[in-house]
Amino acid sequence: MGDFYLQYEYHITSSQLVFAMLGMGATLRPEAFMEVMRAPKGFALGLLSVLVLGPSLAVLVSMAFGLEAGIATGLILVAAVPGGTMSNIFVYFAKADVPLSISLTAVATTGCLITTPIVLQVFAGSVVQGEVQMPGGRIALEILFFLLIPLGIGMAAGWRFDPLRDQIARVFIRLSLAMIGLIVIGSTAADRIDPGQQTLTVVLAVFTFSFALFFAGYGLLRLTGLPNTAAVSAGIETSYRNISLGLLVKASVWPAREGVADPFADQVFFVVLFYGAVALVAALPPLFIHRRLVGDDDTPAG
Repeated sequence: MGDFYLQYEYHITSSQLVFAMLGMGATLRPEAFMEVMRAPKGFALGLLSVLVLGPSLAVLVSMAFGLEAGIATGLILVAAVPGGTMSNIFVYFAKADVPLSISLTAVATTGCLITTPIVLQVFAGSVVQGEVQMPGGRIALEILFFLLIPLGIGMAAGWRFDPLRDQIARVFIRLSLAMIGLIVIGSTAADRIDPGQQTLTVVLAVFTFSFALFFAGYGLLRLTGLPNTAAVSAGIETSYRNISLGLLVKASVWPAREGVADPFADQVFFVVLFYGAVALVAALPPLFIHRRLVGDDDTPAG
């Protein structure tokens, strides 16, 4: 199983991303994008948090914990990708501002065609000191074909078959989750995921980074006078990143090679995958707290 995964890692991760984007696209309605115009302040600050505060915090946490280059690069890679599919679902269950979350996800996902290579080049270079050679054109094409086009196809399918929108999304999201399971099993069989080999410092750094991202997004909107529903949405959107895209970028820039040890690439891979689990844990407290504050009888914002 391990050898099989190493041989097809790139195809597996790209397929997982395509399924995830098809599923998320099916849940999006065109009118959701109009919320960008209706609440420009919340959107602008949320986007600032996702694109600027995230990478900056990754560098600060790396410096504070004295992390190795591979671990630090993994944090920056997480910060370089946009919000993930699950962020919208978390915001919905939190009864926060769903249209804001969807708008941030959609625009950041579209913009990552440009922003992801730039963030990696600028911020990773400050930590890794030239160890990373970013094939920006290749990553841009991969984002286009594996992320943006499937997202558009999913939206078109949801529009064309509106009564079946939820069922379409459910099928593709479940396929995406199944592929994540294959990634975890294959990576474990190939001895590429072993939390026991990581120090407590690394584990604490990833948890610190995840919680810092949430409070950065939340605090920025609250300090500027926006309501708690918008702040919770921005916090979740900032902290829960598109791990699928992160895995794809990792597989593209630092591909696994059978029989070739690459501790740096393995550290990057570990952080990206481990962060996905950590972000899930970090999102649950604000989800339940805000849901309780809003009240069970209220519907999600928007």
